Amino acid sequence: MTNISRLKHVRAVLFDMDGVVYVGNQALPGVQDLLDYLDATGRVWSFVTNNSTRTPQMFADKVQGMGMRVPADHILTSSLVTAWWMAEEFPNRGKVYALGEAGLITAITDAGFTLVEDPFDAEFVVSGINFSLTYRMLEDATLGIRNGARFIGTNIDPTYPTERGQIPGTGSVLALLEAASGVKPTIIGKPFPGMFRQILHRLGTEPENTLMIGDRYETDIVGAIAMGFVTAAVTTGINSREEFEAAAPPPDLILSGLPALLDAFREADGKDEG
Repeated sequence: MTNISRLKHVRAVLFDMDGVVYVGNQALPGVQDLLDYLDATGRVWSFVTNNSTRTPQMFADKVQGMGMRVPADHILTSSLVTAWWMAEEFPNRGKVYALGEAGLITAITDAGFTLVEDPFDAEFVVSGINFSLTYRMLEDATLGIRNGARFIGTNIDPTYPTERGQIPGTGSVLALLEAASGVKPTIIGKPFPGMFRQILHRLGTEPENTLMIGDRYETDIVGAIAMGFVTAAVTTGINSREEFEAAAPPPDLILSGLPALLDAFREADGKDEG
């Protein structure tokens, strides 16, 4: 079976967001055409991001402003999946000291957990990124972890892309808290399996019938390969074709962007491009 022919058996498609469907506030070519094709061929799809800052509705508003027809329930964030994972692992819920933006706070409370300000009351310390982070917040999170709270991180991305350049991301905050507390966090987001397992469960699909599209090998692609997904790398974001080709193991497909992936789907399905 050629790599392109594997697409014929794909029933669910996962899109990383920044670097795959947009860069900053600019949509990349071919997104809606591919989404329309997936809908027309009976496939399910979701946008999947390690970005923990926004709620799905906030992300939906962003991409809809770029001309994409993407409902909020088609967007899965590391905050949302972290909250789902916590609800399954800890059905009695509990008290959470959270470091994060609206995306994390909303997901945690919607899942039935109670937010607390006193770290000594916390049963969990959950960290994403917080753009108003203070030393006192780091102090409280550290004290909570050292007091026995379960330490959970939404993702391990060391940097966060901004118009000014790469700034410290969730992974950098987690590294500080780990150094201060002596405790390693449980990470849910890509490339760790927690996020992928939750997505498979929610979409009702099997790994071999699921395609992950990403622009960054060490998060989008390597985690999906480990889960047994079909993988497609696009060169519209972080990694170059040469970097993807040199990776071990490499992605199933390395493409210039989503228009090329649409062509590959049509080829695999035996459809002409008209």
